[in-house]
Amino acid sequence: MKRKIRNKLLMLLDMVLICVSIISAYILRFIDGSFSDIDSVLQNQIKEDILHIIIVALIVKIIGFSLLKLYSSLWEYAGINEVGYILVASFTCNSVIQGYIFVMGLHVPRGIFIITMLTDVFYIGGVRFAYRLLRRMVMGELIRFSNAKRILVVGGGHTGAIVIKELKRHPEMKSLPVAIIDNDIDKIGRRINGVPIVGNDDYIKEAIDKYDIDEVIVAVPSASNRKINYIFEQCSSKECKVKILPSVTQIIDESVLVQKIRDVSIEDLLQREPVVLDLEEISSYIADKIVLVTGGGGSIGSELCRQIATFSPKQLIILDNYENNAYDIQNELLANHPDLNLVTIIANIREKPRLERIFKAYRPDLVFHAAAHKHVPLMEANPTEAIKNNIFGTMNVAECADKYGAKRFVMISTDKAVNPTNIMGATKRVAEMIIQAFSKQSKTEFVAVRFGNVLGSNGSVIPLFKKQIEQGGPVTVTDPEIIRYFMTIPEAVQLVLQAGAMAKGGEIFVLDMGEPVKIYDLAINLIKLSGFEPEVDIKIEFTGLRPGEKLYEELSLAEEDMEATKNKKIFVVKPLHTDLAILRREIECLKDIIANRADEVRDYMKIIVPNYEYKEKVQ
Repeated sequence: MKRKIRNKLLMLLDMVLICVSIISAYILRFIDGSFSDIDSVLQNQIKEDILHIIIVALIVKIIGFSLLKLYSSLWEYAGINEVGYILVASFTCNSVIQGYIFVMGLHVPRGIFIITMLTDVFYIGGVRFAYRLLRRMVMGELIRFSNAKRILVVGGGHTGAIVIKELKRHPEMKSLPVAIIDNDIDKIGRRINGVPIVGNDDYIKEAIDKYDIDEVIVAVPSASNRKINYIFEQCSSKECKVKILPSVTQIIDESVLVQKIRDVSIEDLLQREPVVLDLEEISSYIADKIVLVTGGGGSIGSELCRQIATFSPKQLIILDNYENNAYDIQNELLANHPDLNLVTIIANIREKPRLERIFKAYRPDLVFHAAAHKHVPLMEANPTEAIKNNIFGTMNVAECADKYGAKRFVMISTDKAVNPTNIMGATKRVAEMIIQAFSKQSKTEFVAVRFGNVLGSNGSVIPLFKKQIEQGGPVTVTDPEIIRYFMTIPEAVQLVLQAGAMAKGGEIFVLDMGEPVKIYDLAINLIKLSGFEPEVDIKIEFTGLRPGEKLYEELSLAEEDMEATKNKKIFVVKPLHTDLAILRREIECLKDIIANRADEVRDYMKIIVPNYEYKEKVQ
């Protein structure tokens, strides 16, 4: 309703301006610089043709301006493009009017129409730009007197300019850009939309103090994690929040850019390069295939399902033991991919007959095995459950994949399988051995993908820290020197899919986890990101290493020969000889020990995995 009223008022105003424009054109055409004859000129011309031309112009231009969408523009945002629209509209309408004059035989000098185009831009455009200027002045004052947050924008490029422009247009956001940081030396001292560029990244601390900054917005969508981390460190000693824009690939509509500004997350601070994928290679082995994901409701499994769904599989089968997880990812996939042929199955990989029926019914081409018990302390307390799931369950899935002709089998492993000091790691090492043993005699291409911790996964330290911070602390860290490799869940899954495309059989693919991160530093950054000061608002307590936990993780065994692949983030370990028959016998012995002598399972695991070291035995 408001828009209709506004457009009607704008049309009425344009009608007045059209009249003024034509009269001004006649005056400029006939006066020759002398204003002494204005009255006589107007009198003579009005009598002859001005009134006729004005009426025709009003009809043609109002209709023409409407058809040419001149009343659809948001004139509070008027720019150089709108000048072009007015000029085009005026030229088009004046051409129509000139045609009418020619047909009617009216005597109007041709120069009138050239002048009229200029006067149209002057009057019609001038009023609109005056409105914009007035609105900006009013809005600017409103922002200044509304206790607005003082904003330092990092990035003086195209994106930064848009952010500044949008913040100034929306006083309801109560955000006033007062200074800009940019690393281009030639830009320093210049202004963007009235906001000065005051220095480079090294000047952030000083700028925060000098301009009394409340919030820093990183308006560099291509910024690396290293740059974001540096900016965050610059701001961490100051009482100001740091916010960031999404990456370039996530920015679709620049008109809603400011709505996408978000808080810096712990993922943003990981100093990692973006993953480069061969999408064609991945698509070639997933598209139009029947794909089964065990543990499809878990943190890794669900992300596998999300990404696999984008490659148009013939059918995607989610297999999970936990109905709530499976239900959630099922609903998400159906909402985002309505044409996806999706099957959700509740089943336990420990139950071989149930798996047999599933494989026989669906005959999957690809199997991604993500089902596992992985929580280190819990598995230390429940070693037999880790063995049943991670070893017996993996053997069941592998046997079914082999028997029912799956083309490829990709198992998700962990860095804890390397020189394991806990039962979870030892069971995953045996799972790797199962994969390598099957690869020697199966037509199915069995491979494993080994990587470290993933941020935000079930059992990850990040959710624990966040919960502790919400409760007011303390944040518990086992040891001040403990380090871990981290990557995001989407990144890990992307690399899993890429590694799967490289599979030939028997390989263990090892993902480049980047630089290890101190858990203590992770805790410090999470506390800061939550708006608190470490050791002041939130305490950090050291609790000592847990059973089975080590200070650092490794990604490969000493006897493994790790080689680079065509993807610089993926390495491959050549297959080690593992005899399947011997491994089967050892697993059968494990079953007997669990049934009759459960307190001996760690000792026997040591026999299967010689480099497994442990300190405590099952009680």
